Parts: sequence; structure tokens; C-alpha cells
Amino acid sequence: MVQVTTNITPTDATTGPDSSTDSISAIVHRQRTFFATGQTQSVEFRLTQLKALKQAILDHEAAILGALKADLHKPELEAYLTEIGVIKEINYVIKHLRAWAKPKSVAVPLDQFPARGRIYPEPLGVVLIIGPWNYPFQLMIAPLVGAIAAGNCALLKPSELAPQTSRILAQLIAQTFDPTYIAVVEGGVEVSQAVLAEKFDHIFFTGGTAIGKIVMQAAANHLTPVTLELGGKSPCIVDSDIQVEYAARRIVWGKFLNAGQTCIAPDYLLVDHRIKPALLTAMQTAVQEFYGDPAQSPDYGRIINDRHFTRLAHLLNDGKILVGGQTNPDERYIAPTILDSVPLDAAVMQEEIFGPILPVIEYDQIEEAIALVTAKPKPLALYIFSRNKQFQDRILAQTSSGGVCINDTIMHIAPSSLPFGGVGDSGIGSYHGKASFDTFSHYKSVLVKNFWFDLKWRYAPYAGKLELFKRLID
Repeated sequence: MVQVTTNITPTDATTGPDSSTDSISAIVHRQRTFFATGQTQSVEFRLTQLKALKQAILDHEAAILGALKADLHKPELEAYLTEIGVIKEINYVIKHLRAWAKPKSVAVPLDQFPARGRIYPEPLGVVLIIGPWNYPFQLMIAPLVGAIAAGNCALLKPSELAPQTSRILAQLIAQTFDPTYIAVVEGGVEVSQAVLAEKFDHIFFTGGTAIGKIVMQAAANHLTPVTLELGGKSPCIVDSDIQVEYAARRIVWGKFLNAGQTCIAPDYLLVDHRIKPALLTAMQTAVQEFYGDPAQSPDYGRIINDRHFTRLAHLLNDGKILVGGQTNPDERYIAPTILDSVPLDAAVMQEEIFGPILPVIEYDQIEEAIALVTAKPKPLALYIFSRNKQFQDRILAQTSSGGVCINDTIMHIAPSSLPFGGVGDSGIGSYHGKASFDTFSHYKSVLVKNFWFDLKWRYAPYAGKLELFKRLID
């Protein structure tokens, strides 16, 4: 546990801080008081906290997996890969933090002589992290890793729609850190509103575009910078020049992981008409191989709540069902579903699906697919399946998206060396690895002069000096 030099009594570790409005203000105030002590400035302090966080996750592993099972029926392997796997991010940051935190020397022009320039990364202060329900553990911890690494205090607000995971997260944080350093507040909309009324030095939000706009409006009241990790309709463009079996497996896995409730899941398939029959047959085979009867499979998840189940069930009517289509409202179960013959103006092609339904659109020329993608808001991810380098390069050049994965799905989120984030409606800013450190840091520019001598060219009187200035600027 972090040792905080303060006379504030830590909150009961089994419950975390109280989530009342007054208490939220008090937490933020206490965190500002602790930040002002300068303890978080030390790189050794930050490394100690990251190691403590890693150990806490390992110690609570069984409870985290159980909570994810209760909230989302998340299979243990999926939960370990996509949630507990955040430990890899912690390891990466621990390995590189000393180098990132060092001031960097930069060249300065000759007209500044004698001088040297340095850039100092410094923590922002007290930051707010608001998480989603679909990956309710990992998407809280990953940004927290960046906040700790950069030397900040943090207040976390997990999603109330994943209550078991929220409770475990609150317990883990309370048992590991003093709330004057890192704290969790739980609750619904009223708690979120109270949290957003406070002034923070940065707000990191993961969730839907509509709520992202509300967060940004609240941040604007305090001129607080934001990172918004949102979503959108991530297209998957499939060329005729592919390895059909591999492509089918990778698309099916990426789409139906977490029952399709993934912000970068392939949202719709744009497939060359020449390969479409073979690809759809291979995808049907992959669904059968992965899940058998998905309703009975231990490896297939469930929809988070009744409201989302009802919304998704209506989308099943927007095309011809090739695979799946079965539902069970009592279990919030929707089978892995592939839709064909989908009108472009159907609801399933207008809104982010965020569920286990994959519409398939065929194209004759790649221009048609690119035009369809660019007519929509910029997506968080874009997938290209092709052996053809020119095909790949053309799509990369003519589309814009938060990230791209070629000949696979989802996996581009895994390397800590690759920044992850959206563009346009799909988000603002990025994180993972060094990008997380940068997000939660201010880079302070410092010019250092000395007293060796003092050139008088810049001082008044200016008579006769204009030509010198022109030569310096030219």
C-alpha cells in the first residue's frame, strides 16, 4: 500500500469512499492536498505503485474473473486475455518508465547562444477516469497505469452497468492505495454528474459518443483537457485475394468476442462479390467450430442488460439471417448472427451495433467500398483483408480511422508500442504504453541561459540593427 504522509484516515477498504456529492468534493480536495506534497513526482514512488497494482490484480484474480462472469457471462480465457491481460501493459510501463520520465535535451538556434533547451515531463495533477461496462476491469486499469506512471493522483468512476466488477475494482483499489492518492466512487448517473461537476486536470473517458459529448461539455466548464475513447461503425473490407479459412476465423473471432460488445469489433463486412460465397461458408463453419450450440457453450457471452438486448433483437429484422438469429430474453442471449441482403439505410447499417450481429455488404469495385466507408463518421478501427499490397495501400490512403489492422481483427489493440485511440467522432487522444504516459503528462519547455557574456544585439537602441535581425530571421 502506498504510504501517504497525511493525517487523513483511510476509508474502509471493503467499501471504498462514500459516493455522496460532498464526499466527492472532499476526495478531490484531499487528492489535491496530497499531490501538492510532491510525493508522486518521484519515479521510484511511481514504480512502487505500479508494482503494487500488478500484485493486487494477481491477488484478486479469481474474484475479478468471477465478477466478469457474473456481469457479462465472460468466458475465463476471454476474461484473462482481455481483462487480466492488462498486466502486460503494467510490465511494459515499468520497463520503460525511467527513460520516459527523464528530461530530454533539444537543440536551440544559434541566435540563443549561449543557451540549452530541455523538455521536462511533469504530472498534470488530479485526473478523472470514467470507464465503460463492456471491458469493465481492463478499461479502468489501463488508463490508470498511465496516470500513475506520469505521477498523477486519480479518481476512478467505473460503470454501474457491470456492478460486480465495479465492486471488485473498488475493493482492490481501496486495499492497495490510500484514497488521498487513488480512489474509486461507485454509482449511477447522479454520481457521474457530481463527479463531472468537479474540476480535474484531465478527464479520460471510455464509452459511447453521446455520453462523450456530455463529458466534453462538462470539461469545457473548467477548461479541462479530455481523452475520449469512443466507438463507431468499424468496417471490415475483404478483397478476393485472401486465405479464406484464416480470414473467416479471424473475422468471426473478432466479431463475436464478448458477444460482439467490443468498441473495435468489426461492425459490418464489405466483401468482394467474387469471394463472398466462399467466405460466408467458411464463416459459418468457424461459428460452428468455435461455439457448437452457442446457447450452451461456455465460451460465448451474454448481452449486458435488457435494454441492450431489446435494441439488438430489433436489428435482427434488418436482413436475411444466414447464421444464428436465435434469442432468449431470460438469459439475454443472442446467437452469433450473420445478416445478408441488408439495405444500406437499415438501422443495423446506421448505428453502432455493439452486439453479435454482422451485416454483410458485397461490392464489385473497391471504389464502392471506400465510398461507403468515407460517407460515414470516421471509425475507431478499420480492417483490411488482402494479400495485395496495392489494395492495402489504397484503402490506407483514402480512408481515415483511429487504427487499422491488416489481415486480422482486434489484435492491433494489444501491442503497448502502438498508440490506441480514435479520430473525429470515434475519439480524441490516444493511450497505451508511451502514449499513456504522454496523455497524462505536461511537457514543460525550459530554456537555460548563463552569465558568461551578454550579446547586446536585441537591446535598445535599435538603430542600425534591423539588417542583422533580417539576416537572423531569413
